[in-house]
Amino acid sequence: MGLFDKIFKNENEGEKKENTVVPWNELTSIEQLDSIKIESEEQYVAILKHSTRCGVSRMVLRMFESDYNLPEDAPVKLYFLDLIAHRDVSNAIAEKFGVRHESPQLIIIKDAEVVHHASHQQIEAGKLKELVG
Repeated sequence: MGLFDKIFKNENEGEKKENTVVPWNELTSIEQLDSIKIESEEQYVAILKHSTRCGVSRMVLRMFESDYNLPEDAPVKLYFLDLIAHRDVSNAIAEKFGVRHESPQLIIIKDAEVVHHASHQQIEAGKLKELVG
C-alpha cells in the first residue's frame, strides 16, 4: 500500500466487495430480435449497445457492471451488442423498436415494447433494478 493509498483510502475500501457477474448474452444477429420480442412477454429484456472503440462506452460498461447486483433469478435477460462488429443489428434495433441509435445505449423491453432507454452517462444498472424490482 502506497502513501497516497494510506492517506486517501476510504476505510471501507479495504473490505472486499462481492462481485456480481453480469449474465450477458451476445446479440449477434438480426434474427435474435424476434426472439427478444417473444422473451419480453415473460420477462424484461435489456440490450446494452457498446462501442469497443469508444472510451466513454468503455467507462459506462465498467460502471454498469460494477453497479449491477440483481440476483441470478431476476426476471430479466441481458444482451450485449458489440456495435463495431454488428452495426446492422443496431440499425435493426432502431427500426424494430423505434429507438434512435446512440452509443453507448441501454434499451429495456417488456411485452415487446421499449419501457426505458438511456445513453451515455444516463445508463444505470439501478434503473434496471428499479424496473425489475
